[in-house]
Amino acid sequence: MISLAHKTEPPPIYGPDAGHNERYSRQILFRGIGIEGQKKLAGARVAIVGCGATGSALAGLLARAGVGTLRIIDRDYVETSNLQRQSLFDEADAADSLPKAIAAARKIAAFNSEIKVEPHAEDLVPANIATLLEGADLILDGTDNFETRYLINDYAVDRSVPWIYSAAVGSYAVTLNVIPGQTACLACIFPDSPRGMVETCETSGILNSAVNLVASIAATEALKFLVADIAHIRCTLLSFDTWTNEHAEISAAQPRRGENGLDCRACGQRNFLHLAGEGRPHVTLCGRNSVQIHERHRPIDFAELDRRLQPHGTVRHNDFVLKFWHHTYEMTLFPDGRAIIKGTTDTAVARSLYARYVGS
Repeated sequence: MISLAHKTEPPPIYGPDAGHNERYSRQILFRGIGIEGQKKLAGARVAIVGCGATGSALAGLLARAGVGTLRIIDRDYVETSNLQRQSLFDEADAADSLPKAIAAARKIAAFNSEIKVEPHAEDLVPANIATLLEGADLILDGTDNFETRYLINDYAVDRSVPWIYSAAVGSYAVTLNVIPGQTACLACIFPDSPRGMVETCETSGILNSAVNLVASIAATEALKFLVADIAHIRCTLLSFDTWTNEHAEISAAQPRRGENGLDCRACGQRNFLHLAGEGRPHVTLCGRNSVQIHERHRPIDFAELDRRLQPHGTVRHNDFVLKFWHHTYEMTLFPDGRAIIKGTTDTAVARSLYARYVGS
């Protein structure tokens, strides 16, 4: 017979904060992180720009890993078509057209109330980038366009803040770690924006497995940054096609060099044209048969505008967005005056609708 009378439980191995360490116990057991690494994660501040497919997956992974502060920046709202691949949202979010940053913060609070989430339902532009990214230890890319990625790259190189580029379309995923002054930056690899026809989720579709693959790789690289395991950070542009299994890596260990030394526009010449806002349009296309209108310093009284718009179409609003349907057009208006007008790709039509119903 085996006696249990004198059996004792093993001493705690995760430190004095038993509740906190129980949550992260399996991660703490991993040699690459441990107790000290978990403390570093708790004190880290990460900015995620874009909270669509890749961004929401990144936010969920890092929130569950215990990254102490997540600043989520996204200009868009939740739609039913997002739910196939955007893991933090549900049907109620889509029905309410909640801004993605707000919906993500709510979902994260439900599964990890220990961390701080700072949601910003804004479009990242040269005028606000310094404010929105100030104090971040690491910037993660969850965007869907090169215009914003080059802007992030300019800011990161200028401020010497590491960032991780990530993208997914169709079954294809690609990611790059950028350590300013040490590795190649985005402008080293892609000196110019892609020209001509470019695949998008709207034209080529997207597999949620490609999204989760690139987010998992980028989130793991982010953990390496945050626990300062620099030796294991990948220094390549990595691409993988989840459908064909084709994959490739291009070295990004050094900034691009020419005959006269560093010749990259950003990290070599320090010409931050995107940060300066050169050529950035006031009205921009944002996919989905829609146009985004950037308005600033135009606070919107949703209740008053709702009353004014009632005779012209269907209107509803919450604290975060106002939706207005007029014939074949749908306008989503944010409190700062920014709008997304669906039903046209003609910027003149979008501007005319905005001027007519919101103001010129």
